[in-house]
Amino acid sequence: MFAAITPSLAIAGYADRVKMSAFLIHIVLWTTFIYDVAGHANWSLGSQGTSLGWLAKMGAEDFAGGTVIHITSGFAGLATAMFLGRRIGYGKAPFEPHSIPLIILGGTLLWFGWFGFNPGSAGFAGFLETQAFQNTNIATAVAAIWWMFLSWAHTGKTSAIGAVNGAVAGLVAITPASGFIGTWASIIVGFACATVCFYCVLIKNRARIDDALDTWGVHGMGGVVGALLTGAFSEVRINPYGHNGLFFGNPMQFVINCMGAGFGAAWSFGLTYIIWRIQDAIWPGGVRVTPKEEEIGLDISQVGERAYSGFAE
Repeated sequence: MFAAITPSLAIAGYADRVKMSAFLIHIVLWTTFIYDVAGHANWSLGSQGTSLGWLAKMGAEDFAGGTVIHITSGFAGLATAMFLGRRIGYGKAPFEPHSIPLIILGGTLLWFGWFGFNPGSAGFAGFLETQAFQNTNIATAVAAIWWMFLSWAHTGKTSAIGAVNGAVAGLVAITPASGFIGTWASIIVGFACATVCFYCVLIKNRARIDDALDTWGVHGMGGVVGALLTGAFSEVRINPYGHNGLFFGNPMQFVINCMGAGFGAAWSFGLTYIIWRIQDAIWPGGVRVTPKEEEIGLDISQVGERAYSGFAE
């Protein structure tokens, strides 16, 4: 399931630009050479600890996939958006959200579903699952509210989309930490991730990188924040299978988690770019759709379907 979720997050960074044939092959290659490698490096998968990856042997902590899922997908989205370039009209024509009610509905479903994502990674019902549940909800609520305050401070306005972005940033950042930190630390995670992700989105916009759904700013950098704060605030009191972090007398845990986050970001960004380069050289006409196909829309040009045929002229 995680292997299916991860590349689907990266897609958001390069929406409306890639040929369907190239995309399908890319997902297979990406999952095999990036997700699988990062997953094994951080976890033991189904081996029950008998075949630990190199980061797991060092003691890197990633409870439910902050590095394996969010850092890899976020930096893959960034690499692809930079490789493909901007959509036609980006920065000139308005790119309005398709449907704000659907955005709110999607964010709500994510928040609800994350209670299976994070607490479920405990593998059993008990204190650890309950702690992960509580941490997930608190960090997400704090991040959603703080993002609105940051938006108001910068623009004089708040927005529903900003609240959803903040909530997703909170969900992402608490993912690696949820089963390792105390409740009070989840509040810090919420404030920290909303702040970092908000300004990363601003940086991305000013750099005119066409990451369509802020995959790098929210998922990639949110995962980095979560990984680092896990190394800072983790407690054996919460999870006896983990380690104490920086603020509990073990600065090496922070260093190890920094290494894990750095590896996930570098591996995903670099290898994603290489895979696209190879595919682009092989594919007839390259991997990007033609300007005409992009103008028509990929629903029509790639799969021959209209999302709303009843409203077609």
